[in-house]
Amino acid sequence: MGLFDRKPIAAADDSGHGMRRTLGAGDLVMLAIGAVIGAGIFSSLGTAAAGETLADGTIVRYGAGPALVLSFILLGAVCGLAALCYAELAAMIPQAGSAYAYSYATLGEIVAWVVGWALILEYAVGNVAVAIGWAGYFNALLSGFGIDLPGWLTHGYWNVKASGDPAVRALLDTAPHLGPIPILVNLPAFGVVVAITLLLLRGVKESARANNIMVVIKLLVLTLFVVVGGMHIDPANYKPFAPNGFRGIHQGAAIVFFAYIGFDAISTAAEETKNPQKNLPIGILGGLAVCTLIYVIVGLVATGLVPYEQLRSSDPLAKALSIAGLDTASWIVAAGAVVSMSAVLLVFQYGQPRIFYAMARDGLLPPFAAKLHPKTRTPHVTTIITGVAVALGALVADDAATYDLTNIGTLAAFAVVCIGVLVLRIREPDRHRPFRVPFVWAVTLIGAGACVFVMQGLPSSAWKAFGVWMLIGLTLYFAYGYRHSVLRRNGAPDATK
Repeated sequence: MGLFDRKPIAAADDSGHGMRRTLGAGDLVMLAIGAVIGAGIFSSLGTAAAGETLADGTIVRYGAGPALVLSFILLGAVCGLAALCYAELAAMIPQAGSAYAYSYATLGEIVAWVVGWALILEYAVGNVAVAIGWAGYFNALLSGFGIDLPGWLTHGYWNVKASGDPAVRALLDTAPHLGPIPILVNLPAFGVVVAITLLLLRGVKESARANNIMVVIKLLVLTLFVVVGGMHIDPANYKPFAPNGFRGIHQGAAIVFFAYIGFDAISTAAEETKNPQKNLPIGILGGLAVCTLIYVIVGLVATGLVPYEQLRSSDPLAKALSIAGLDTASWIVAAGAVVSMSAVLLVFQYGQPRIFYAMARDGLLPPFAAKLHPKTRTPHVTTIITGVAVALGALVADDAATYDLTNIGTLAAFAVVCIGVLVLRIREPDRHRPFRVPFVWAVTLIGAGACVFVMQGLPSSAWKAFGVWMLIGLTLYFAYGYRHSVLRRNGAPDATK
């Protein structure tokens, strides 16, 4: 048995012992919008436009300036290529597990493990960043009511340590101490993750219904931002359009890529989707197209409303309106961002347990991770584990570092999916494909190369952390997964069946 043995392509369990098929194409598009439009557009947009500079003046990365719209278009094209590949594989392999399941069927077990381990960065680690961003808007919302929580309850320890803001760093001395250790926790971020986890435990249909409501609210809020902000655009703010040239556009794209991850979360819902061969491609491609259009419009308004340097903030859209003197609209956008980012938390917390479920079902993780609740037919054990891990991470982590880790893990998974489509076309050209990628050689190779290109715009610290993460993952695989693999225990059947 080799490391590159492939799992046979098979339909998901429709025997009644698996998950329930309750989601239609509309639900999937709404899940895509719920996952994609959130922390990226409401939080990382500011850093992508203005760049990141340390307290001593050292430039960590250059911003795109008003050319941020080109960063969005670049990413829309890159993710569009990856989305086409996701759509083909999702229609062929309607199983929970997303890129992990696709890699197992096309490139083999060891590649599938690496991709699954990378997806943990996208979902669990990414949700830590989303929760922290949510807390920033929530605190701004409370301030509008005259409620100001103490700083030591709204800033995690590592967030304070990494901050270049002297007022924030002062919390290291002014916060209550437990012996020599300052008590610095982000209580709102912790609380929202707990609340989302409890909602997910109620079942997928209830979660989808809540997501649909939140998506409608976030679209109304972004419409308000575009309409109100659009009436106060100063064309002078668009000059210079690309202050750091293509380097700024490239690095801005690497930052704001966080705004695009999530469309692949739709593929984790494959085993809970009605008619997945038809509805999954619609959900993946339709959701991405809608989100790209929204991003370009919002980016144009944000960079025209105020000078791009002033967007550097954890709540750039609300701040831009406030600077422009539109305080009421700013407060409404902050309230909408709280709802919007709650939807992102919901979809990401939905996706991660299903990755664990798929890996455990294949024997690569312990059996408890594959257990389904007898009533809701959801992976309740891994939902709780994911919720606890993300809540604790959000309590103390730094959001900037988690954005980078999430981006690099997701881009790696996207690149592998693109290659997987091409490999399967060569190995099994006659297999029925409900959806086919057009111009497959060009789309897959350019898509994989584009993902690697965007990855190069991330700082070296992200690459180092990613390397350490992968080393830990491979150690776990050879310590447990390799020996307990269902495929290895049962023998490798014909992967073309």
